[in-house]
Amino acid sequence: MSTSQAVDARSADPGGAAEPATVDPPARARRSTVRRRNLRTALLFISPWIIGVLIFIVYPVAYSIGLSFTRYSGMEAPTWVGLQNYVTAFLDPLVRTSVGNTVFYAVIAVPLGLVVALTLAIAMNQNVREVALYRTIFYAPSLIPAFAMSFIFIVFLNPQFGVFNRILNVFGGSNVNLLGDPTGVKIAIILMAQLGAGNAALIFLAGLRNVPKTVYEAARVDGAGPIRQFLSITFPLLTPVLLFNLITGVSGALQVFTEAYIVTNGTGDPDAGALFYMMYLYKNAFGFAELGYASALAVLLFLVGLALALLIYWLSRRFVNYDVEAG
Repeated sequence: MSTSQAVDARSADPGGAAEPATVDPPARARRSTVRRRNLRTALLFISPWIIGVLIFIVYPVAYSIGLSFTRYSGMEAPTWVGLQNYVTAFLDPLVRTSVGNTVFYAVIAVPLGLVVALTLAIAMNQNVREVALYRTIFYAPSLIPAFAMSFIFIVFLNPQFGVFNRILNVFGGSNVNLLGDPTGVKIAIILMAQLGAGNAALIFLAGLRNVPKTVYEAARVDGAGPIRQFLSITFPLLTPVLLFNLITGVSGALQVFTEAYIVTNGTGDPDAGALFYMMYLYKNAFGFAELGYASALAVLLFLVGLALALLIYWLSRRFVNYDVEAG
């Protein structure tokens, strides 16, 4: 039956089942050509990013994984040792020490950093005339490089002439050497990290500005006070932002290095309390020329970070709220 005959048959029998309209093959080919051309154009525009990821991320990660199964000093050809580096890592007491210090730092620094950042965001979200100046003041410390901030803290906490001890002397206290105490040095580095809370605070601020004002107005009509509004509206609607800052905070805590390196003058003494995991990894790679072992430590760190991220995402289904009305 020809096309014209099929059309006449459908016209003569209105109650009959309608046949699907046929697509003109040349039109389908033209659309396919346009899609391919758009795809090539898109790939051309994002090709610098793709090349950068392949060269600076994918290749180094793959090379490091391969290197973790070898003994390599950087001066000679790698020697295959299989899983020996991983077995050594699990038996190394300094790995346990560095993991303990890193966990201590992460357990305190990450929650404290979220609280500080959220507090700053709430302060920056107030409707006052000088709020722009306050935002600049609160965010400015996060612009200071970590190594510069570390030197500032070394001077600030100096046991002889530091400002911290002079303040203690004014109130009748005696000098303390926080940087010489295994626990004190970790506390100092944790406090140092809070000066960089401005980045997370800006993200929290963006989340606060996206909360509909009508929700607060309805809550006030129902008699909800500021605390109730925060617990029932602000915090639930900020949980997606909280999840993002939590992931980035945990990732940063696992990789803490610069502050410990400056405070310990690059020694990473296990008895000083500042031997974090990245510090020990760095010492093995560039201090002991054990690049294969350091690569194994890096792979283990990657796996732990990935596992923690997946765990947080899994747990986030219980507390992250994406529905405005559910708050």
